[in-house]
Amino acid sequence: MVSSRTKTAGSGLARLDLSDERAKELYRRLYTSRLIDERGRKLFRQGRMLGNMYTAAGQEAITLVPAFLLKELDFIGPSHRELPASVGKGVPLKAIFAQILARAVSPDKGKSHPCHYGYAPLRVLTPASTVAAQYVVATGVALAYKMQKQGLIAIAYTGDGGTARGDFHEALNFAAVHKLPAVYFIQNNLWAESVPLSLQTALTDLSDRAKAYGMPGITIDGNDVLEVYETASKAIEKARNGGGPTLIEGKTYRWYGHSEIDPANYRSDEEVNAWKAKDPLPRYEKVLVEEGVLKPGEGAEIQAQISKDIEEALAWAEEQPYATPETAYTDVFAPGTFGGYA
Repeated sequence: MVSSRTKTAGSGLARLDLSDERAKELYRRLYTSRLIDERGRKLFRQGRMLGNMYTAAGQEAITLVPAFLLKELDFIGPSHRELPASVGKGVPLKAIFAQILARAVSPDKGKSHPCHYGYAPLRVLTPASTVAAQYVVATGVALAYKMQKQGLIAIAYTGDGGTARGDFHEALNFAAVHKLPAVYFIQNNLWAESVPLSLQTALTDLSDRAKAYGMPGITIDGNDVLEVYETASKAIEKARNGGGPTLIEGKTYRWYGHSEIDPANYRSDEEVNAWKAKDPLPRYEKVLVEEGVLKPGEGAEIQAQISKDIEEALAWAEEQPYATPETAYTDVFAPGTFGGYA
């Protein structure tokens, strides 16, 4: 029932239900995430944002592709490094930059951490910093979806370090027992902040943790866009059709430190450079060019337009006000309630 590793047969688009138009849109969203990250790092260094910056550069594929595959009202339980999930689901750029700059018009009204991306209209949860807690929330949502019988699913993400948390295990066990419509993703980037995977677990494949709960566990190349697309598509449809949950581990790597205040000097240059050579974005672009989906040079044109769109969204966000101190007292209780009384 559990396979420790899957391999994608071939490298083309033919086996996937992915039109040229959708393949190109996926390319655009992948580079949108990368370029937002790069812009955010500059904003941090320029002192133009409050709080810290957590980038996902290098590990976009395992995060963005599953979100890209979802329906509008499917649920996402993200963590602190899930900018690609918001971009993949289609969250507007203005909402993302309002969040990064902690403006009052942000989806969280400027009250959360700048990189706790969320967007209620598309059911992307604004997360907390509690590692793996989003697994529990997504499991609860999946239970509600099963009861409502609307054909919706929930997905959640965590890193390799999150698999050592009790929340992770409790969520998987409950989801497996109740055969919930959920898919769980592990972004194994080899480092839980500054702790290497070798000091976290003796496991080679973290997907093996699924065996304890009687659910399928699959380990894939998290930097191969097409492999992620194929594996996530099957797991999502399985969950949507009543087949229960799946745990998917993507082997990947974050290029930079845990955050922008982390110099990441616990890693060797050789390790970083070896993983940068496995960058998922140019690998995907190469396939699109070879198969005629992208014309030579078209990728650069798309990226230039993305950069322009980013600058426009950033300029708009910088004109917006910060939340006032008084707003700390709002949104504390559900409308019309206080202490449980109407």
